[in-house]
Order: sequence, then C-alpha cells, then structure tokens
Amino acid sequence: MAQRRSRSAKHVGAALLAVHAPAAPFDVRAFLDSADVSRRIVRYARASVVFAQGGPANSVFYIQQGGVKLSVLSRRGREAIVAMLAPGDFFGEGCLAGQPLRMGPATARVPTTLMKIQKGAMLRSLHKQSALSDRFIAHLLGRSIRIEEDLVEQLFDSSEKRLARTLLLLARYGDERTPRRVLPKISQERLAEMVGTTRSRVKVFMNKFRKLGFIKYNGTLTVDSALLSVVLHD
Repeated sequence: MAQRRSRSAKHVGAALLAVHAPAAPFDVRAFLDSADVSRRIVRYARASVVFAQGGPANSVFYIQQGGVKLSVLSRRGREAIVAMLAPGDFFGEGCLAGQPLRMGPATARVPTTLMKIQKGAMLRSLHKQSALSDRFIAHLLGRSIRIEEDLVEQLFDSSEKRLARTLLLLARYGDERTPRRVLPKISQERLAEMVGTTRSRVKVFMNKFRKLGFIKYNGTLTVDSALLSVVLHD
C-alpha cells in the first residue's frame, strides 16, 4: 500500500508538473522580446477585462507578469471559470484555429502585464521557429490535459479533493520555477465557483486544511505541498 501511494504521489506530482513546467529548454519570453514579431505590451489593473465574450478573436496573449482568469458566461449571466493562468502562459490561441469570436471573457486577477501578438505574426513565427512551435504545442497539450483532468475530477472526486487540487494548481505545485507557494488574494466565493460547490463547504475545508498545517493565512494564502495527501487519499 505504501509503495502504491508513493507511486501515486509521483504520478500526480508529475501530472501537475506537466501542466505548468516548461516543455523544452527554450526561453519563450526572450524570443518574443527579441524576434521580429508584431507585438505590443499592454498592462491591466486588477479585475480589468482583457477581452469580452463574443469579441473579435484576432490576437494571442502571453503573460509576463500577474495572472488572468478565463471564464464563460451563460445567457443568464452565470459565470463558470475555465482556467486561472500565470506568468509564462499563453491564452487566446483559439484565433489560430479559425475561431472568429472569443468564446468567453479574460480578466486580470491582479495587476497584469501582457504581450499581445497579432494572429498573423504569431502564425508566421510558429512556422519559422521550430523551438517556439514545440513550446506552443506543449502548452496546448498541457491545457487539454488539464481540461480532461478537471472533467474527470468533477465526475468522480469529492469537493474536498477538488478544492485541494485547485489550490495546488493555483500555487503551481510541481513548477521548479516557482519555489514559493503563495497565492494572490482569492475569495472563498471564487474558489467555490472554481470547485463547483458552495462557499460554506469551501470554508469548512479551508479551516480543516489550516488546522492540519496544509495552508497558512497571513494576509496571503500559502499552500504547503503536504496538501497533496488530500488529493491522494482514497
């Protein structure tokens, strides 16, 4: 049993790492900063809309600093969170596959600096630069894996496990580039939306995690890697 749990821990840790860690020794930011790519730097205050649902899809974004929330709105205005992105992530890539309109809004979670790359320039760069193309494909595959895992999680896992996994992903567990596991300010209501449960349930689980030493509150939220034990618990 102990050996199986150890293998499971390695598997889950590797899965989280695969979503967030760089796929190849290629500095995307340095390339985009130096290459002949039509781009511009844009900055957004916290809660600012980067693009709206139904807006024209004509550019790709790369996060230099801050964080972005991707979501989708129902006709009744109900929001479902699709992803919470951090520095090093691309988004808005649907335009490269012929998507004419944005499927959902993108919002800055904190003060955020983005590199905005026009669709045509991005396509030309992907065709010319194999290293960038490899990194970008790895990004798309990682996003696909994450969505698939989230779907399975929603179908089979308890809300406590889903919350633990969400916190680990937000803290970028498994990413060696991020030694600190400090999360930007995020409300329990927002966590409940991401997990698919109620705020009251999130509050109960967060208090439990804090008492067990898995998380710490001190103006910010710090996540300990020991929280992985909740995800692995049968």
